[in-house]
Amino acid sequence: MNATHLECANCHKNYEAGKLHNLCLECGKPLFVRYDLKKAAQTLTTDSLRNRQADLWRYKEVLPVENEENIISFGEGWTPLLPTENLAKKLPIKLNLFIKDESNNPTQSFKARGMSAAVSMAKELGVKKVAAPSAGNAAGALSAYAARAGMQAFLFMPRDTPKANIIECEQTGAQVTLVDGLITDCGKIVATRQDAEGWFDVSTLKEPYRVEGKKTMGYELAEQFDWNLPDVILYPTGGGTGLIGMWKAFDEMEKMGWIDSFRPRMVSVQSIGCAPIVKAFHEGEIFADEFPNAATVASGLRVPKAIGDFLILDALHKSNGTAVAVSDEELLNAVKEIGTSEGLFCAPEGAACLPALRKLIEQDFIKENERVVIFNTGAGVKYLECF
Repeated sequence: MNATHLECANCHKNYEAGKLHNLCLECGKPLFVRYDLKKAAQTLTTDSLRNRQADLWRYKEVLPVENEENIISFGEGWTPLLPTENLAKKLPIKLNLFIKDESNNPTQSFKARGMSAAVSMAKELGVKKVAAPSAGNAAGALSAYAARAGMQAFLFMPRDTPKANIIECEQTGAQVTLVDGLITDCGKIVATRQDAEGWFDVSTLKEPYRVEGKKTMGYELAEQFDWNLPDVILYPTGGGTGLIGMWKAFDEMEKMGWIDSFRPRMVSVQSIGCAPIVKAFHEGEIFADEFPNAATVASGLRVPKAIGDFLILDALHKSNGTAVAVSDEELLNAVKEIGTSEGLFCAPEGAACLPALRKLIEQDFIKENERVVIFNTGAGVKYLECF
């Protein structure tokens, strides 16, 4: 098998691979897939990648699916890494600034990566019904991949979720329930009903495989930069699976001898209206308290309590990174600035990284001529109500 076992990211208890698992039974924290990286490196080499398909499954030796017939794919991954010369000229210092544009994924967001891995594993393990809470894009991705796999999808979203996401799910066959509340309220419904309904819960980090799909952003970034990681990565953070996944990917690549111990300074970007990670980081906390009265137009950032909070904070600290909050006005203005400068209609979450970058330059956190990557996690066209 590719995977040797599952390991709790908190208490390190091991679980058998190739079985259905949600959270750790001992401490209730997320499980990570672990691999025999020495074995993987025998066939997965930097040279071998030159002749592989241009999607995330090019890294199949470090992904959990055993039988390739179970892979559910729309060609997700291998998204463009775009130099932003026009935008960079507007900054007060000279930078090598790039945008990793995840809106090029199927279903128009980075969520496709995670759902490809999670639904593929669910199929391999015999799952027929999947369920999840979502702020929008994850639901759209899960609905599409579940339909392709022949599964039923049950989705719970806040009532004010962008309409495009709701319609997307309905038109790809999911059963959609709108909830008067936040994504945390939706998550509670899934948790209380999953056993009676026979659902497998694929909530963010409540199963081990979505993070495996998202970690491929880290593999791609290294490959696109010819195995030299950037100095700084700014990542819009709701549940934080993308950031956590990339941090995991960097560790795996170092163990396979692809990169050295250098790590980018990881920056978590949130909205002032929902900034639990920013608050916890600057208060020196290991875990983040639930953020009260969470509110932001960037629906993907409206996650008042992330189950992987300790993993996000750990990556920020170990990388000498930081966490920054910006206002809704700033992030919406940034959508237009990026659009008029580079022709990209970014999601509000991704655009939030631009005002965050400016704040970090003012704080002298980012230096002249450093190589900086902003992650645009989705397509602005799905957020028309914001504009």
